[in-house]
Amino acid sequence: MAKLTFREEYCKGCGLCVNACPKDLLRLSNTRLNRKGHPPVEIAEPEKCIGCASCAIMCPDCVIRVEK
Repeated sequence: MAKLTFREEYCKGCGLCVNACPKDLLRLSNTRLNRKGHPPVEIAEPEKCIGCASCAIMCPDCVIRVEK
């Protein structure tokens, strides 16, 4: 199982990673904002992540780290 970690303080809520996930596991939070006022990315079901790293590759701000 892959492990995703997020540097939420750098997330600007662009959603590119959400669109890049082939399993539709990522979403922008609808309950939290980071200190810059953006909804950070979060993973809905981490156990289903296949570790493809499409989200990390797509992220322009290097917010996502994928460990296998």
